[in-house]
Amino acid sequence: MQSTALRYFYQVGRTGSLTAAAERLHVAVSAVSRQIAKMEEETGVPLFERRARGMVLTPAGEVLMAFARRNLLEVEQVMAEVKGLHAVGQSVVTLACSEGFAWDLLPNVMAHFREQYPGMQFKLKVVGAAKASQMVIDGEADISVTYSLGPVEGLNIAYRESGPIFALMRRDHPLAARKLLSLNDLSPYPLALPEQGSTVRQLFDIACGMRGLLFAPVFTSHSLGAVYRFTARSADTVALGGFLTVQERAEEDAMALVPMAESELHQRTLQVQTMAGRKLPPAVAAFIDFLVAAIRQIRTRHELGALQADK
Repeated sequence: MQSTALRYFYQVGRTGSLTAAAERLHVAVSAVSRQIAKMEEETGVPLFERRARGMVLTPAGEVLMAFARRNLLEVEQVMAEVKGLHAVGQSVVTLACSEGFAWDLLPNVMAHFREQYPGMQFKLKVVGAAKASQMVIDGEADISVTYSLGPVEGLNIAYRESGPIFALMRRDHPLAARKLLSLNDLSPYPLALPEQGSTVRQLFDIACGMRGLLFAPVFTSHSLGAVYRFTARSADTVALGGFLTVQERAEEDAMALVPMAESELHQRTLQVQTMAGRKLPPAVAAFIDFLVAAIRQIRTRHELGALQADK
């Protein structure tokens, strides 16, 4: 299959439109249409459904789309190697993540990585969890770092670990000294929560529903930063969040993170994701190794601190 036809097919699949694909490719719409028709003739199956609102991939088209993504990325990688740009220190790595990981974890790890490879360049896209994963599937990002509730087709999981939800509060809060909390423990206190759609809110709502509990949050926002700051300024408010996303800032701001007991609040994983089937460029693979080592180091420090506190 010719690379030109594959590029044309890929752009139609991404945009869902012959016209939009032609604009991106800087060619006539008729040229794109001919290539798609030729590919469908060669494969013997329809690759798109023609609908009033655009072009929609068929099941066969979805299979070819996955191949096209990997193929085009690998072509870019080979061209970079031919030009001598494949060395780790001469590369650009694009990451997508949900908001919490963009606070401290990823900027810190990126900065430390560049101390070893000063020529390294990073692009960090901060989006919702589902969008971060989709950007990797679509080839718009090399790596996604996010919390996930289940497997997603088209992704390779380079690293995963449990991502339980913690209660977040000021250290002078009445619950801050507790080793473990339940949802019932939170009921007397004002609650600050992310809006529906986040993994924290989804698991919280499930856990409450299974126990017949009803909470009326005093503060909700789609912004983790807003929830965090509201909680930090409120003497009696409790928020919920992930350990890795807020632990560094919580230490600086004299905030406490206390584990939650409900099993439903442990049903998500932190994942470092890449495109399934893609041969990773050396810089991407090296950064993933560096990132995973940093995550494990943070986790180990936390576990050692918990053990010392119990003595």
